[in-house]
Amino acid sequence: MTLYAGYTIVFDLDGTLVDTAPDLTAALNHVLLSEGRPALPQAEVRNLVGHGARALIERGMNLNGPKPSEPDLQRMLKLFLSYYGENIANQSTLFPGVIETLEHFRAQQARLGVCTNKPTGLSHDLFSALDMHRHFEAILGSDSLAVRKPDPLHLTETIRQAGGDPARAVMVGDSATDIDTARAANIPVVAVSFGYSLTPVHELGADVVIDTFEALTEVLPRLLHLDRTG
Repeated sequence: MTLYAGYTIVFDLDGTLVDTAPDLTAALNHVLLSEGRPALPQAEVRNLVGHGARALIERGMNLNGPKPSEPDLQRMLKLFLSYYGENIANQSTLFPGVIETLEHFRAQQARLGVCTNKPTGLSHDLFSALDMHRHFEAILGSDSLAVRKPDPLHLTETIRQAGGDPARAVMVGDSATDIDTARAANIPVVAVSFGYSLTPVHELGADVVIDTFEALTEVLPRLLHLDRTG
C-alpha cells in the first residue's frame, strides 16, 4: 500500500519512541551523588526530562538544594554526558509496539524522522545500540541546528532532511515542547500519554492523544484525511 506516500511522520525520542528514563535517572543521580546531593527516584526524574541534559541537571539540583553556579553547572553537564554516553542503553527500551508501527508506516511509503532535544551524537549512539537507524531518513538532535525545539525550524528542517514537505507532515511527541513546536510550525500533532510530561498530556492541546503506540495506525489516517481504500 502507498497510503502515506508523500507524508512525513516525525517523532520525539525520549518518552515517545524510547523509555530512556532509567538510564537518564542513573546519570542524573551519578551527578547528584558526586555533589553530595541525595539521589532522586525514577518516577520523579521522568517528569524532568524533555528540555535537554542541562535543564535536567538544573531541575534535579533545584529539587534538593541551592541552584548551582554557571561554572558548576557546566562541570556537572560534562560529568553527566560522559557517564550517560558510557551507559546510554543499559536499561533503556523501546516502548511496546514501536518497531511494528514504524514498519507499518514504512511499508506504506511514509518518510520517518526524529526531532529531539537530546544531543545528536547521543541520539545516534542510542539508536545504534537499539538497532533503530534503519527506520529513519533523518535524525536531528539539539545541536544539529542553531535552534532546537520549541523553535519550529527544528521540526521543519527535520522534515526537509527526511525528504518531505512540512505541508504534508505530522509530529508525534509526549510533551508541551513537542506540541508547542508543532503548533508553531502549523503541523498536526499527536501526543502519547505514556511519556514524560509533568502536566497531564490531555491538557496540552494536541490534536489527538493516544495511549498505545500502535494506536497511531488508527488515528493518523483520520487526522491526515487519508483514504485507506485508495
